[in-house]
Amino acid sequence: MRVHVTPSDVDLATAVDWGFATTVGRRLARPGPPASDYTRRQVIDELTVAATRAEPPVREVTGLVTHGPIPAARVVDRPQWIGAAAESMRVMVNGSDQPRAALTGRLTGAQTGAVLAFVSSGILGQYDPFAAAEGVREGCLLLVYPNVISVERQLRLEPSDFRLWVCLHEVTHRVQFTANRWLSDYMSDSLGTLTREAGEDVGKVASRLAAYVRDRGAGTAPVDANSSGILGLVRAVQTEQQREALDRLLVLGTLLEGHADHVMDAVGPMVVPSVATIRRRFDERRHRKQPPLQRLLRALLGLDAKLSQYTRGKAFVDHVVGRVGMGLFNTVWSGPDTLPLPAEIEEPERWIDRVL
Repeated sequence: MRVHVTPSDVDLATAVDWGFATTVGRRLARPGPPASDYTRRQVIDELTVAATRAEPPVREVTGLVTHGPIPAARVVDRPQWIGAAAESMRVMVNGSDQPRAALTGRLTGAQTGAVLAFVSSGILGQYDPFAAAEGVREGCLLLVYPNVISVERQLRLEPSDFRLWVCLHEVTHRVQFTANRWLSDYMSDSLGTLTREAGEDVGKVASRLAAYVRDRGAGTAPVDANSSGILGLVRAVQTEQQREALDRLLVLGTLLEGHADHVMDAVGPMVVPSVATIRRRFDERRHRKQPPLQRLLRALLGLDAKLSQYTRGKAFVDHVVGRVGMGLFNTVWSGPDTLPLPAEIEEPERWIDRVL
């Protein structure tokens, strides 16, 4: 999930009552699809096994090396995912359990909880690199079983195949982060730049927003995937440091999602018999037209931009791997300097020329 943040007079880390966000989110979350106790136990068990079974072929295709035993996934319901996501967000922004101002914390907590409730009904799984146990960051793969049941029923898919297919994507994220430990710190540093106190007066922020609106009206502002709609407004009121941090996160997210989709398609035919049917129906679902209110919410939360990440990122990975092979592509994981620049995501040959 992407979180769009704008400069404010408070630090997000101390502005949100994360406990209240969890409470609100759980109360607002829609119930999962009806299922018997047997069905719930069966899907939980099967997802747990699939998350372990998916890792060896993902390691083989990616060429990324991870050490130690394969960690178990956490198979959760929607309220449990909301609690885990709120805690992860708190850790990401170095927040405390108690907000600096009680009233502000409750208001922002309620807003955050509402967002998490909306997202909780659609997310199939995620790798959380910021999950910690006993104060030690370990990372954790979360799989949201009610949503897996819902999608496989809606698309009339073979449950066992679909569950493994979902795990291939999410396990790729686990391998990305466990094989390249610097990624979570890089992400955390960029998020810190976005969320720490801006220290600017309202006049400067308003001036930048006015300039953005004026340039858009005159047709002089650049238009790309990161400058239009809600995201464009966010960028308009950010400092240069914040815009650079947001660009880094957008490019990293596009790379991670595109790489996971590429790997899922590469591994899928070997281990998922009905992979072609799953991919076709799932892509149709991704691009299906939503009701007006849902389209608005998706735009505000950046979920449509998230779908663009899958397409643009996969095109980048497909091109580079097709040209130079997975071994040389893996140079991308060497460090921050070898990650693609925003323009290189659209033009992979420029990344090849600069890095390889």
